[in-house]
Amino acid sequence: MDAILPEILAILQHTTNVVIEAPPGAGKTTRVPPAVLGLVSGDVIVLEPRRIAARLAARRVAGERGEEVAYQVRFGERIGPRTRLRFVREGILTRRLLTDPTLKGINAIVLDEFHERHLDSDLALALLKRLRRTRPEMRIVVMSATLDAAPIARYLDNCPVLRSEGKLFELAVRHLPYSPDPLHVQTRRAVELLNAGQPSASILAFLPGIAETKNTARQPKWA
Repeated sequence: MDAILPEILAILQHTTNVVIEAPPGAGKTTRVPPAVLGLVSGDVIVLEPRRIAARLAARRVAGERGEEVAYQVRFGERIGPRTRLRFVREGILTRRLLTDPTLKGINAIVLDEFHERHLDSDLALALLKRLRRTRPEMRIVVMSATLDAAPIARYLDNCPVLRSEGKLFELAVRHLPYSPDPLHVQTRRAVELLNAGQPSASILAFLPGIAETKNTARQPKWA
């Protein structure tokens, strides 16, 4: 994502809309909003589809930008007097537009994970396009991982579309033979097998629930 940041900023200096396509893990959420913040004089709002995504993204970016970054979701927020970059749920923006139709002090809106496409995100985009009748300088950045960007670009006055290829990693799939043993025992065996092949690597295991996770963690070999 860093490779196309200069191009993103160059486009936003001459036009107000841009659509960005990049695969998951490319760095859209954590790299683009801070770069846009450095371009504008006012605040930047990043719309996230889920509360946990808003909180975690804000914490990650705040590790680099400090008190400039905050989050605001239903039933929770962390905002300070120096906040300029805010990660929020789409509903937060909709409610703010009811009380502040011009979004005073905000110069850019980033719609993250737009490929998830739901009512709140579509409504937010429609309201922002209408807002540009009175705030033509408002910058709108739409970011998507898998959605076809062409229709969105056409909706936003045929704005430019940028693509980032991200980084691909090799993937190998292996299966253990069927066993009647409990899941936590089978998980331990699978982890031991992987660890024997790559003893210096980290392993992330996904289990269906907290009970299975605790039972696996209590296995004698790891106690």
